[in-house]
Amino acid sequence: MVRVIVLGLAMLAFASPASAHARLERANPPVGGQVSASPSELSITFTEGVEPSFSTIEVHNAKGAEVSTGSPYIVSGDKRQLAIKLPRLSPGTYTVIWHVTSVDTHKTKGSFKFTVKQ
Repeated sequence: MVRVIVLGLAMLAFASPASAHARLERANPPVGGQVSASPSELSITFTEGVEPSFSTIEVHNAKGAEVSTGSPYIVSGDKRQLAIKLPRLSPGTYTVIWHVTSVDTHKTKGSFKFTVKQ
């Protein structure tokens, strides 16, 4: 019985992280944050690498219109960091909607808001 418990604990200790999903770790502009000027890009760092070809980032203004343009791209070779270029944003609150496929093919999604101050 003791061997079975020890074996079970050993298996848990060495379990592969392959079942993990890419979760939002941080963003710039920050989640729920305020920035004093319009950012030229929005970047999101995830807990694991993502595939940009199978991922999207949308930024919507307070009226629901999408303001982001282009496709998301990997920042500085870091497969955990995905970014999108932004046009000049007017003061107001913006909603970011993201869908990513991690390098292990798991899909996750989420959203958050940030505000551009005057």
